[in-house]
Amino acid sequence: MWAELGSLAWVALLLGIQHGFDADHLAAIDGLTRFNGRQRPAIARYVGSLFSLGHGLIVISVALVVSTVASQWTVPSWIEATGAWISISALTLLAVLNLRNLLRTPAHEMVQVAGLRSGLLSKVLRTQQAWAVFLVGALFALSFDTLSQATLFAITATRFGGWEPAVLLAAMFMLGMLITDGLNGLWIARLIQRADATARLASRVMTIAVSGVSLLTAAVGASVLSSDAFAEWVEPRGWLLSVGILAVIAISFLLGHWLAGRTPLAMATSSASASAT
Repeated sequence: MWAELGSLAWVALLLGIQHGFDADHLAAIDGLTRFNGRQRPAIARYVGSLFSLGHGLIVISVALVVSTVASQWTVPSWIEATGAWISISALTLLAVLNLRNLLRTPAHEMVQVAGLRSGLLSKVLRTQQAWAVFLVGALFALSFDTLSQATLFAITATRFGGWEPAVLLAAMFMLGMLITDGLNGLWIARLIQRADATARLASRVMTIAVSGVSLLTAAVGASVLSSDAFAEWVEPRGWLLSVGILAVIAISFLLGHWLAGRTPLAMATSSASASAT
């Protein structure tokens, strides 16, 4: 039993890392970091971590509440399917919006990551207080996909008895978000201090990665819901999807970092060539 719980905790960690790469997370952290980048750089570096801690607190709270009442309430079967299709539709829409932004953004400007909630809640992304950033992360957790994820942790953990396993899975999920969101906040804070050409190049790498991950996750989810054969095939291999998404995330960060390192050199070489002629 404990070995199975450990495996579930590992899956929850991977899901948290994947969730931290959600377009709304990236857009919110991007906006908060840029707003604080010049006047409060100390806060800017930790925006991603504060955001994910607030987000994770809601996930843990919901998992705790649901796990305590799960024995008295049965979750309707239609909720899981409805939530899955809502998430698939949202992921597809986010991918389309970000690809559109990429194609429409002029070469001399940065590409802004598009999110659904971040657009509606743009005013709350203008804060310079650490506690307020924490609360913004909690506010962004009040969505169907996040709450359904927390509920799933609670229901899954009930067979191990008590509320502790549910809190463990939710905490591992939060740890995964903290890894991705924390790195993203540090990455954006660093870009703000670098040349504009570097930021423009890195923003395009990240936008392509966000769109690719969103489309991949949506395609797999739709296939699982539409085909029982595919669902049976992918069930024992679900961890491969998580690892694949983690690979895309890691490659995008590394590629962006590598390109950022080469950009100043390329600009200097170009300038030298122009001066020589």
